[in-house]
Amino acid sequence: MFVVSLVIIVVLTAADQLIKLAVTNNLALNCQPIEVIKLGDFKIFSLTHIRNTGAAWSMMSGKTWFLVGLPIIVCIVAVIYMYKIRKGSKLELVSLAMILAGGIGNLIDRIRLKEVVDYIKFEPIDFPVFNFADICIVIGGILSVICFCFLEGKKDRKTEMNKDEGKKQNEQT
Repeated sequence: MFVVSLVIIVVLTAADQLIKLAVTNNLALNCQPIEVIKLGDFKIFSLTHIRNTGAAWSMMSGKTWFLVGLPIIVCIVAVIYMYKIRKGSKLELVSLAMILAGGIGNLIDRIRLKEVVDYIKFEPIDFPVFNFADICIVIGGILSVICFCFLEGKKDRKTEMNKDEGKKQNEQT
């Protein structure tokens, strides 16, 4: 499953970079949003082309050295961790692969352009413009929470039950 996780990282990172290439080649920087999904007069999603020199919500804008260095360290640690748990939970591996793919996609932008290409505008609320890499990170994070909150707890309870059964069997003999 470790190799599959690496393939997921490569495929999602490539998809992110190809989408960003299409955006930069076809939409002018800071262009008027192009409506993609609309229900009547109610706008849902639009495409636009902006650049972000910071992290989420432009936090740490201009701190490129930190926004490049930290993700590199996190990626190395995450791949080592994924290798260690390679025979463990498939959901955990997939969630980490998604988080890594998103992180790598944005990291490539920061190294190459010194900023991140964002293009998806969620219209119903005043939310920052984001990209496919951000979606991968969020979905991977949600899957990680599900994995740790529900599956890890279930595994721990199962281990405890097995220990209790072992004690009972030892007491009976």
